[in-house]
Amino acid sequence: MTTTPDGGFGIYVHWPFCLAKCPYCDFNSHVRHQAPSQLQYANALRQELRYFAQYTKGRTVGSVFFGGGTPSLMEPQTVAAVIDEIASLWNLPASAEISMEANPTSVEANRFAGYRSAGVNRLSVGIQALDDVELKRLGRQHSVAEAIQAVDVARNTFERISFDLIYARPEQTHAGWRTELNRALDLAADHLSMYQLTIEEGTMFHKLYAAGKLEMLDPDYAADMYDITQEVTSARGLPAYEISNHAAQGAQCQHNLVYWRYGDYVGVGPGAHGRITMPDGQKWATTTHRMPEEWLLNVENAGHSIEEQELLASVMQADEYLLMSLRLAEGIDVARYEALSGRSFNNKRLSNLQELGFIKWASNNRLKVTEKARPLLNAIITDLSID
Repeated sequence: MTTTPDGGFGIYVHWPFCLAKCPYCDFNSHVRHQAPSQLQYANALRQELRYFAQYTKGRTVGSVFFGGGTPSLMEPQTVAAVIDEIASLWNLPASAEISMEANPTSVEANRFAGYRSAGVNRLSVGIQALDDVELKRLGRQHSVAEAIQAVDVARNTFERISFDLIYARPEQTHAGWRTELNRALDLAADHLSMYQLTIEEGTMFHKLYAAGKLEMLDPDYAADMYDITQEVTSARGLPAYEISNHAAQGAQCQHNLVYWRYGDYVGVGPGAHGRITMPDGQKWATTTHRMPEEWLLNVENAGHSIEEQELLASVMQADEYLLMSLRLAEGIDVARYEALSGRSFNNKRLSNLQELGFIKWASNNRLKVTEKARPLLNAIITDLSID
């Protein structure tokens, strides 16, 4: 039997369809005028899961995550079929976290009970803003009233709930963000994900920005909103356990921890990524085909739709582990990093970063980035990566 690797083992299921493409979104999401066949896609997801299961036999699944796209466009029976397939292929204990992303429209909120019956026990609601004007600017399909109602339904349906917010939006003020954030915390979710608005290439916002029709906040002014976020969430009992994620004690998203702790995860569905340690101990990165129709055809013909598969050398694994784990408040296991990289951190660079107050030892063998240095994370990682 293959043991579960360091960092845990999870399953990511990508549902790529949306009702509309948000102007800021660069995720692999697609709008189709004709709804896809739920049965056909459910069967294909199950088939691709079976393909990956042959390389990961005997593993215990700590988390399952339905992401997108908009997974709450899936019928509850589609979700149930996928969860049942996972349970048949791996060990899926009752304690496993099974998360789903959902939009808070009234239509999708009506499916919440069905998702809970299917096995979902944690819901992540994509609210993004608590202002109707801003929601329209962000291309969202719901109102603030619908969002609040959806959160109420979710809180009464699922064991745990989370929701997302976007800050540093055009014309947003510090006072406005502080008020909005406190209002969000009043909704009593035990987990919040908060992301600074960025302009991503290929999005509608990118086109508007390039044409001078969208003005972003001054970078320093926007950065102050990150500080406000840390201050308010800490005071309200939801400190950051990762740069963009905040949770009450014991409410961290277990699936995201698999990523940040550099565990293994199977990724199925169009454009899904995976990291899998094979029985021979080698670790592979996998990526499936992005286009839903091509993905579906490939799976039906070959059992999978892997487009890219890369063997990760130990040094590359070390780089990925450093990049991911230093995002966490708990920091990096130095012994694990040294075993993967075959080297120790440069003592002179460590001392310099400590003197600057950018890093500190969380324990005898765990190194972490300090709160004040989190906005400088990329530079710190680069510094630590140099011999």
